Amino acid sequence: MNNIYLIGFMGSGKTSVGKYLARVNEYPFIETDKEIEADCGMTIPEIFNTRGEEYFREKESMLLLKAAGRDNAVVSCGGGVPLRKRNVEIMKKTGTIVYLTAEPKTIYERIKNERHRPLLEGKMNPEEIRRMMMIREEDYEAAADLTIRTDGKTIMDIGEEIFRIFQNK
Repeated sequence: MNNIYLIGFMGSGKTSVGKYLARVNEYPFIETDKEIEADCGMTIPEIFNTRGEEYFREKESMLLLKAAGRDNAVVSCGGGVPLRKRNVEIMKKTGTIVYLTAEPKTIYERIKNERHRPLLEGKMNPEEIRRMMMIREEDYEAAADLTIRTDGKTIMDIGEEIFRIFQNK
């Protein structure tokens, strides 16, 4: 299996870049958050509010395992997926993990008008984003096979950068 797993903080570009990579390669695209919403019949904030974060994280792990069974898929992982060691092991066995990253201010500008970010509810600001990113950064870096900065780049620029790296491997 040769899947591409996109990890990173919310707003780093996983969904946009993932859709681009999938379209250009004619791969299936899987967005874990959207799949969980469809499976549960609720939005992510509703899942967090009614069933809790741990339930949501278990759903992420189950969905990742299902996605890992696919061949040549592009998987946009929810921000919490690489925080679990077993998830990272699954991704490493079945593909390449690409960590998309950006500055907190860039992330803020990308997501400031969104209302479906339960971990930032009531604290949507660059300082809180930086704090949360710092907590997760070590896990993201440890999981990544390659890291791409997305600040100031188009989706096509990022996709082409990923293609170049894959071609040179």
